[in-house]
Parts: sequence; C-alpha cells; structure tokens
Amino acid sequence: MSLSDPTVPAALDAVAQRYPTGEAVVDGAVRLTWAQLRSRVRQCANFLAAQGIRPGARVAVNSPNTWHWVVAGLGALYAGATLVPVSTRFTARETQDILTRADVSALVITGRFLGTDRLSALGALPPVVLRVPVEGPEEPVPGVAEWSALEDFPDDFTPNVTPDDVSDILFTSGTTGRSKGAMSSHRQALGVAAAWASCGGLTERDRYLVVNPFFHSFGYKAGILAAVLTGATIVPQRVFEARETLRLIENERISVLPGAPTIYQVLLDTPERAAADLSSLRLAVTGAATVPVALVERMRAELGFETVLTAYGLTEAVVATMSLPEDPPEVVARFAGRATAGFEVRLGDRDEVLLRGPNVMLGYLDDPEATASAIDPDGWLHTGDVGELDPRGYLRITDRLKDMYVCGGFNVYPAEVEQVLAWHPDVAESAVVGVPDARLGEVGRAYVVPRPGRRPSTEDLLAHCRESLANYKLPRSVALRAELPRNPAGKVLKRVLREEKDG
Repeated sequence: MSLSDPTVPAALDAVAQRYPTGEAVVDGAVRLTWAQLRSRVRQCANFLAAQGIRPGARVAVNSPNTWHWVVAGLGALYAGATLVPVSTRFTARETQDILTRADVSALVITGRFLGTDRLSALGALPPVVLRVPVEGPEEPVPGVAEWSALEDFPDDFTPNVTPDDVSDILFTSGTTGRSKGAMSSHRQALGVAAAWASCGGLTERDRYLVVNPFFHSFGYKAGILAAVLTGATIVPQRVFEARETLRLIENERISVLPGAPTIYQVLLDTPERAAADLSSLRLAVTGAATVPVALVERMRAELGFETVLTAYGLTEAVVATMSLPEDPPEVVARFAGRATAGFEVRLGDRDEVLLRGPNVMLGYLDDPEATASAIDPDGWLHTGDVGELDPRGYLRITDRLKDMYVCGGFNVYPAEVEQVLAWHPDVAESAVVGVPDARLGEVGRAYVVPRPGRRPSTEDLLAHCRESLANYKLPRSVALRAELPRNPAGKVLKRVLREEKDG
C-alpha cells in the first residue's frame, strides 16, 4: 500500500476503505473487520481526547497480545499521541521508571494477567488510566476507567497527525544499565513495516499469528503496522504455548508465523505437532539468535514453511537487513540478509556494524549525549555489533562490542543485571555473560565475588534478582569466584568467562 500521507491514521483509514469486510483482528470470540477495527480505534481516540490527551502527549500501553492492545495502540496514534509500549515482563519498579521518565499522560494497562495484578503493584499513576479486562471483570478502582467505557464514545474522530510527528518511544536497556527511549516518527515506523512486509510478500490473504509481544518492535512494527499496511489478518497470542500455537495455526489457517528460533524448535519438539494440520503455513521470519542450518531445513521440511527468512535489526532501526525468499538454507542460517528499508550497511572500527538510512531513530528521549554517542555526525548508527559483509552485501553478525546477549529472542544487557546484584549485601562485584542454551539460544551466567566472610547461595542471589528483573533477564546459573579475570587496565575480561567450560 502506497501512502501519500505516511501516517498511521492514514494507513488505517486506507486499509479500512480498501478491505472493509476483511478480517483485521481475530482473538478468540472477537473477530473484527478492518471497518470495525477502525471504528473501535476512533472511539478510543475520542475517549483519550475527552480525557484531555492532546497531540504529542504520551500514552503507554502495558498489556499482553490481545485485540485490546491493537485498538489502544492504534487509538493513541490516531489521537496524535506518542505511543509508549511497556513490557508485560517488567517488574513494577521497571514499569514505574518508564512511566515517570516518559512523562506519560495516559496508561492502558492489563488487569490481572498470569496471576499478577499489575495495576495494584504500581505506585503513582498517570492522570488517565484505562484498564483492560484480560482475565475477566475486575473490582472497580477509583479513578480508573474500564475498557467498556470506550463504547460510550462516537467513532467520528478526525486525526491531526503529520508524517514527521513522533509516533512512538520504544525503551531499550543500555550497556550502562539505564534504559533509553528510542524515538521514531510515523514516516519511519511505517517505512520499516513496509520494508518487512515487502520482503515477506505479505498480502490481505495472509493470516498472521503474532507471538512476538506487541510491546516489542517485532510485534508492533513488523506485526500490527505491517498488517495495517497490507490488510493481513492479525491473530494475537498472549503467551507462547506450543499446543495453543498449533491449535491456532490449524483452526485459523495461519500463513505467517515470525518468531525467535526457540519458538520453532519447541514446535518441532512438541508431540502434538505430528497430528496438527500445518499446511497453511508459508512464511517464517526469525533472527535475534544463532539460527542453525538444520533448524531452517527442518522448518521447511517438517513445519511446512515455503519461505524461511532471517533479519537483523535493533530498536533504534527495527529492520535493517533481511534475507530473500530464494536464499538457500545455509545462507538464511549464516547471514542476516542484505540491506533493506533504505539502509546502508558498512563496517567501522573493529568491524562494528554501522547503519545509515531514513529509518534510523530520531534520537533517545531526553538524552542528547547518548544520541550523539550512538549516531555520528555523518548519520551512521553505531550498533555495537561486530559483523562481516560478503561480496554480495550479505551481513553476518559474529560478535558484540557491547556485552548484550539474546535470551529467547529478548535482548539482555549484563550491566543491568550486575547493577541489581550489586545491591545484594553479600556481593562485592559480579560479571554476567551469556552462555549457549539449546532452547533459549543464550542464558545468563553470573560470576560473583562475595564480600569477605560471606558465601551467598545461588537460590538467594536468584531470588534477589527476581524482585527487580523481568524473568528473561534472570541469570540461570551462578558461579562464585575469589576474583574476576582482568586486563592490565582493570577491565573484567568477559571473553575469558565465556570461554569457561563449566560454571
């Protein structure tokens, strides 16, 4: 879909006009056409406007993958607000930090989800709070609007949005342990979504099972926005569970299923897979971790994917490279494809991957120093990843300048974990590294130097981390050390720790 006005409201208006009766979102008993979705989104925009939310205000959404997230996220953008997705995996402390630093004016938040009441765990709340009934009706809370309140508003909202307005702020941890909010415009958000959809050949005939969380750029931009641009049907899954995924593929005739490599590995190893009808599958897009050639071959042969693609990106650029449908399995597995979405790719000092193009973030929220450090005066984004480029321009990621590792498709920054460990009264210092894991790609291992006379247990240290960190950030093992290996300048040699054969 080509847009003369590259804004999310214009894209939604266009798809609703082009495919008014086509299914837009299927979530259990809820089935919305594109015309119905647009109507719900406009009601949400009117609700926000009635609460005093003006263009440029920030609206956070902290809820799992359901049809409500699609309506709320698009509703915020339709109202001209800046969308701030918040991870449902965050602890209350992490969530509160994002709400405060982003100066959020409105919060759309799940009620009870996976046994936790996330709203009650928060302290100070934004002026406007809208609660989503993910696990059924909730007890009323003073000052909190319920999702049903949207039905009282008309669907006649007129958007006032320009392509260069800030569409979203996606927070990503930095190597200092302090999260940073990467800002993008409507033009940029749609640009990367369009490139992803084009590489995958997404059309209105596709039915897209979105397992990737909507709070992540993969689920939001390569998911919701890619579907808005093409008319593909969005089928959200709240939490990945292999048997439920197989059921949805069969019952909803899913054709597109992107995800981290671990998702496909689990599906392949699930006993019920053999009896499931997976004949509708055509496209898988993966990345974020090492992709074995054997996995690509099995995805094609045993899961029935016609096309398996890999891609490379980061929050600050979303999708920078992507493989092609005609690439053989060994290329798909070993390379992350070629530049897409108007990006240029080159290698800088120490073979760091540098990106330049129209969809590099506008900058980090309220952090000009970090922005200047990430984007040089010539417009090159310094990714911190180390790579190789072959003569055809295919990119292979070989290492990381930063210490970040990928656990189950999610980036983990060791400095953040080390900062939490430093709060433990028995810990003198620590170093966290990613180590290989057959299921999750990589998991954390914490090397801990205890304070004199102390010997903390693994269980105690992990329980301490669990209070402040999302589950994917938790180390899976702890090794006590008298000292950490260092170079002459005193810097910890994490390379040495990674090379250890045991904990």
